[in-house]
Amino acid sequence: MRIWVARPEPGASRTAEKLRALGHEPVVAPVLVVAATGRPKPIGRFDAVLLTSAHGAAALAESSTAMECPIFAVGRATADAAQAAGLDRVHEAGGDAMALSRLVASRLPSGARLLHAAGEDRKAEPAASLAAAGYAVTAWEAYAARVVAALPGPVEKALRVGNLAVALHYSRRSAEAALWLTQSAGLDAPFRIVDHYCLSADVALPLVEAGLAAHFVAAQPSEDALLAGLPEPA
Repeated sequence: MRIWVARPEPGASRTAEKLRALGHEPVVAPVLVVAATGRPKPIGRFDAVLLTSAHGAAALAESSTAMECPIFAVGRATADAAQAAGLDRVHEAGGDAMALSRLVASRLPSGARLLHAAGEDRKAEPAASLAAAGYAVTAWEAYAARVVAALPGPVEKALRVGNLAVALHYSRRSAEAALWLTQSAGLDAPFRIVDHYCLSADVALPLVEAGLAAHFVAAQPSEDALLAGLPEPA
């Protein structure tokens, strides 16, 4: 089964390897490119760092100032990226922003100073819940995701010939970008009949609002849960 992997690199290539191992044919065609903003890390003492993406882990590891405080990662993939980047004292939450908030609250007292290594385009959580609970959260916009200029060639061809079965959506931003790029390429109709597999209900929202069916929404916001929903290869 041919499956579009629209997430940014380096995650796209890792997902492709998993799909091949499952017997599927991945079409690696990211719709977002993530790069460091180059903005300096805020100066000051922090009691912990929040990571809601592996891209934040990379930016933190490349920062000129070492972080000796504990790191709270949103899920397993982000925790693995932090550890692979040489960061220590990494604690893993349950895979979403609210689980991250609960983990921090269970380990640190209210009033603790937290640095969130975040993207330019970020959601209100976990910062909103933590701030409401008395934590001081400073956002560091360390990376940014940009939509590619046009629908990538491999997926455009697959949609035109009608041999794409599934599109995997890992974030609301990438789902929005996939929708916009396919519409811009005049491929809205074939995109609509593809089976759309989404990491969460939040990720599926732009598709649903556009009148597309979210064929599968993972029970937990993890790649394992998402790929577990795929049918066996024919």
